[in-house]
Amino acid sequence: MALIAIVFLVLLVIGAPVAFAIGLSGFTFFLTSPVMPLSIGVQKIATVSQSFPLLAVPFFVLAGHLMNESDITDRLFKFSRVAVSWMTGGLAQVSIILSTLMGGVSGSAVADAAMQSRVVGPQMIAQGYGKGYTSAVIALSSLITATIPPSIGLILYGYVGQVSIGRLFMAGIVPGLLMMIFLMVAAWLVAKRRNYGVADAPKPTAGSLGRAAWQAKWALLFPVLLIVSIRGGLFTPSEVGAFAVVYALAVGLLAHRVMTWGRIMKAFGNALSDIGMIMLIILMSGMLGFAIIFLQVPQGVASFLLGGLSNPVTIVAVILIGLFIAGLFVESTILVLLLTPILVPVVVKAGVDPVHFGILMMTIVTLGSMTPPVGVAMYTVCSLLDTPVEDYVKDSLPFLLAIILLVVVLLFVPELVLFLPNLVFG
Repeated sequence: MALIAIVFLVLLVIGAPVAFAIGLSGFTFFLTSPVMPLSIGVQKIATVSQSFPLLAVPFFVLAGHLMNESDITDRLFKFSRVAVSWMTGGLAQVSIILSTLMGGVSGSAVADAAMQSRVVGPQMIAQGYGKGYTSAVIALSSLITATIPPSIGLILYGYVGQVSIGRLFMAGIVPGLLMMIFLMVAAWLVAKRRNYGVADAPKPTAGSLGRAAWQAKWALLFPVLLIVSIRGGLFTPSEVGAFAVVYALAVGLLAHRVMTWGRIMKAFGNALSDIGMIMLIILMSGMLGFAIIFLQVPQGVASFLLGGLSNPVTIVAVILIGLFIAGLFVESTILVLLLTPILVPVVVKAGVDPVHFGILMMTIVTLGSMTPPVGVAMYTVCSLLDTPVEDYVKDSLPFLLAIILLVVVLLFVPELVLFLPNLVFG
């Protein structure tokens, strides 16, 4: 296992594509193993590609891009602005609400951060919000997409860890809404001190709020349809991804009537690029995942943690700290694919519900996309808004504190995560 880890880290350091770093490190195991022929490694790659639940990933990625081209984003922004722009730090609150709503559409934190950097960011800066504050709000609020269904990360976690994706989707709703509230409070406190936004602006009337909601009804309805269709047995999580694609096309073509052939081709082009990257990483992880299981790494990690620690909360806390450190340097998709097969058996043996752990894990590993030194969402937002990284880091601290506080609450009160899945699925 040490040789595999060395090969993987060396390839990452020299700048090799992540998929090849994973694939070559897994190939190293079969090349050096006296009992495993190379043909088994090829079979493991092929086996991963034959998974029916994995179909959910490309379908939801494509659906997210189609919805971005179907005028849904603009309508959700208008609804968010009517609902909360009257508050202190008004546009910051709009950004957080929009992230929550977009989480039920795009499923991607980086996609949400990039979109908001173009839609909300320039308006915030023009109205006197600091660039660091603006960038921090947009980047950190995109973390909500890690839990709000249909989170791509939760789909991968459920697939790799053999955990019910339907239960994971239900479990992510309450933590996602709580994250929205925690971040809104943090944004309000900072904005109050810096006098951002207009605190005495008129509140929306029921009529104006209703009109904005009606205009955005197809976007607001989608997460509800997603959950109801899975719970009602109409679709599996994989099939509901295909439904999402049809739904996005129908909204753009028939309801909003803005979808053109050019927009459809643009959505497909962007989706193909994202899907190719994600699926190549997943396929290459087949060899490495087999090596991890064959070498009994989960059992070794379990013995190490369970031998010295007995309290389940302490075990999960130690794992989350390790995941946070790893997330500073490694992209969240990679961590989910590589570490889920190791960690799920450990937490299950410790008596922790894998659904509860999945929500905590996805929150922590996705947080790495918003933090230096290699945060993808952070650099995306800072580059689009021309924000110095040091300003971003300084202004992101209150929001990081709010998220860490929420994770601690969810860790000690698992009922907040498990209430809905237990209520719906039993």
